[in-house]
Amino acid sequence: MTERETPGGTEAADRVADVLLLLGRSDEPLGVSRIARELDLSKAVVHRILRSLASRSLIRPDPGGAGHVLGPAAAGLAIRAWSQLDVRAVASPVLRRLRDRTRETTTLSILVGDQRVYLDQFESPQEVKMVVEIGPRFPLHSGASSRVILAHLPQPFIDEAVRQLAQERPTFEIEPYLAGLARIREEGYGISLNERSTGAASIAAAFFDAAGNVLGSVSASGPIFRYSDESDEQQQEQVRLVVEAAREITDRLRPPADD
Repeated sequence: MTERETPGGTEAADRVADVLLLLGRSDEPLGVSRIARELDLSKAVVHRILRSLASRSLIRPDPGGAGHVLGPAAAGLAIRAWSQLDVRAVASPVLRRLRDRTRETTTLSILVGDQRVYLDQFESPQEVKMVVEIGPRFPLHSGASSRVILAHLPQPFIDEAVRQLAQERPTFEIEPYLAGLARIREEGYGISLNERSTGAASIAAAFFDAAGNVLGSVSASGPIFRYSDESDEQQQEQVRLVVEAAREITDRLRPPADD
């Protein structure tokens, strides 16, 4: 049987792409029935597409059994795509200027699936400084650079972060954690002290696309002895500079207005 051609290539290729894009847009796992209904496909066709995508780790079953979500291979593609976009080039001068003004290491992180990845950094000129590793993935539940992203994501992401923390920390308290995320949304920044690394501190703020979707975060980080007092004027100035940098990156990522 000859495959019918479409403007996008072939009908089969279009269907696979549609399934991937639908999963990528969804804030929750999707089952076969819903995918079939959303895309007007038969369940048999959806089953075959999901089986093929899963065999290549582009999707994976949701641990809760509620359907499918994007898999590690899709996350790898996303990282590659981000590296080829202009985000790093757009953010680079902002990040460099933030480093020069704070004299601390500044970083650019991006959201990849349900994790965070450092995309770039400018190291502090000071002898005692923090340095991050570009590339590894980090959970969204801990660290200022992660939590400022999580605070602006749909509820399923927050629920999963809470579930992970409850499993990892027997003394974890949900209400203070959720209140902290609400405070980030209200104030526009987050601070972490000794959270992911002993002796490390960070101030972070999120940046967004033109539609208001969170894309990642920018941070200034250093040894904790330079971040010991939230009321300290120097620290508050760093907060202002980090928030200002995140806003500038957001503005630079917006498409130019039509004349």
